[in-house]
Formats: sequence, C-alpha cells, structure tokens
Amino acid sequence: MAWLRDPDRPVLLSVVFWLVLGAMVAVNLAEPSGLPERILFFADVVLLCVLWMVMPWRPGRRRLVAPAFLACTLVLGLTGSAGTHLPLLLIGVVNLAFVYGMRVAALILAAFGVITIVVSLSYGTSLLTAVIQTAALAVLAAFSLGMASAVLRARELTARVRELTVAEERARMAAEMHDSIGHHLTVIKLGLENAERFRDRRPEAAWEEVRQAKELTVAALADARRWVRALRPLPLDGHLGSEALRQLAATFTGTGVTVTFQVAGAERPLEPDTELVLYRVLQEGLTNALRHAEADSVRGTLTFEKEKVVLVVADDGKGLDRGPGFGLSSLTERVEALGGTLTSGNAAKGVELRAELPA
Repeated sequence: MAWLRDPDRPVLLSVVFWLVLGAMVAVNLAEPSGLPERILFFADVVLLCVLWMVMPWRPGRRRLVAPAFLACTLVLGLTGSAGTHLPLLLIGVVNLAFVYGMRVAALILAAFGVITIVVSLSYGTSLLTAVIQTAALAVLAAFSLGMASAVLRARELTARVRELTVAEERARMAAEMHDSIGHHLTVIKLGLENAERFRDRRPEAAWEEVRQAKELTVAALADARRWVRALRPLPLDGHLGSEALRQLAATFTGTGVTVTFQVAGAERPLEPDTELVLYRVLQEGLTNALRHAEADSVRGTLTFEKEKVVLVVADDGKGLDRGPGFGLSSLTERVEALGGTLTSGNAAKGVELRAELPA
C-alpha cells in the first residue's frame, strides 16, 4: 500500500484537492437539485477520491488514471458543481503533464476541448458561448501546463545535480585511493627491487627490505578494505535509516578499534537525501578515525529531536592537528544544501564530527 503515500504527489495539490472537493459537496447540498443528478454527482465525487489516491505523478504504470481523473472533473461540471470544479480540472491538467509529458498532455487537452464543445452544444448552449467557455478553460490549462513545465524542469535539474555530486564523490575517492594505495604499492615495488639488488652482496639489507614491503602490503590491504566499505551502497542487505548506519558501523569491526553505534529518541522516517548524507557522514567519521586518529574506540550516536536529527561521531584518539580535508569540505556542502550544519573539531578527548539536519 506504499503507493497510497506517493512521495511524488505535490503536497499543495493534495491540500487544494481536498479543500475544493469539500467546497463542491457543500455547494451541491446547499443548492436544489434532482435526485438522479445528485446521485450522479456524489458517485463522481467518490470516483474522484479513488482516482486521486492511485494517481501516478511520474511516467510509469497506471497511466490511464490521469485522463480518467480529468474526465471525471469535466463530468462534475455537468452534475451541479456550480463551477467549483475548475481547480480540480487544472490539477488534472498538471497531472497529465507529469505523467505523459508536455506534448502528449497538450494533445489530450485539445481532444478534451473538442469533447467539451460538443457536450455543451448537446445541452443547448450556443456555439459562440461554448467556444468562449472552452477558450477560457484553455487559458487556465495553458497556465497550469507552464507551472507543470517549471516543476518538471526543476526535477531534471535536481537529478542532474545528484549525478554531478556522485561524479565529484567518485573523483575524490579516485584521488584518495591513488594517494594512499598507489603510494604504498610504489614503495613496495622500490623495496622489492632493492631486495633483489642486495640479495647476494647484502642479504641482511635484502631481508629488511622484504620485511618493510610486507608491512606496507598489510597497510595497503587495510586501505583497500576501507575503500570497499566506502563504496558500498546505502541499502545494506535491504536496510535503511538507522539500521543502515548500524550495519555500516558493524563493517568496521575487526580493524583493531572498538566501534559502537546507538540511536536516541523516537525514530521516524527521513527523506532519502537526508539518509544518504547521514550515511556518508558516519562513513567519513569512522574512516578518518581509523586512518588518522590512532584511536582505541569510536562511538556513533544518532539522535532524533523534535525538528532535527543529529549524528555525532566521536573518537578517543590524538585529535586534529590540521584543517578539514577535501572529504569534510565536500560533506559540509552537501549537509548545508539540505539546510543542515556540519562541524568537526577536537573534543575533551579525540575528535568529534557533528551533523545536524532537518527531520
């Protein structure tokens, strides 16, 4: 039943729909009307409610619901809505643009315009009056399509920004992998070449080079494992929210550092973008603690407050001796883009990374 809570359905349109529907019912009950016409009106209202709950707001399944909703709003104009149905008609127009695109929506509207004129003529309306009424509706429909076009364009830009953010994150990871693992492998290669050169004349020095290469191999392997954890997707084994964070913290066990994670407050669902940023903040905090802090333990705490959610990653290491790196700078921009704040610095013992985001 998740489709009943469609996150793509604009909240403002939902408010307008239910307010207009209530006003129509009140107007219909206040005005005198025949029983057959009133039965048809309320049957149409019930059908509109059902269609509203299943209306899609992106291209995909249930596409026939959009023109069916528009047809029901037109029928309301013939069953005693006294013109109060017009906002619903415009909502139907917007939905057509969301589901079918601008061109197809315009064609469907043209067909409905012809149907409206024909139906008006069948009720005895003059051709001029029918055309004028349809033209007025066409102007409102064009305005609605323009607004829908702006929203669709904003969606496209948002998707593009997300793609660019992912590309930037991958570029950062590639640079850091080159600096860490690449450096280790380069030193290992030089050490083994020295060992090969010293093996006959200075065997003790050759074995020392081999020992150092072995230690660097362990360090390079640890770095590689950290990057594998960093590249894992947000849904870990089907988990989201705090469970995804808990699973992420669990992947750092076996590193020689005690990692704990806890949740405080009444947990509630968060926006996907918020979940992803929290995931990256915990990831960055744990990785930095393991790589730089020389800590014995790291603690992550996710706190749900009334209007915000707070994630704190704290270690008991040696603290910061330099400014934030590129990873924290990039994360700060992502947190601020969601209306939150990200701070990092030395605590009473070790380093504390704190992210606050609207909930």
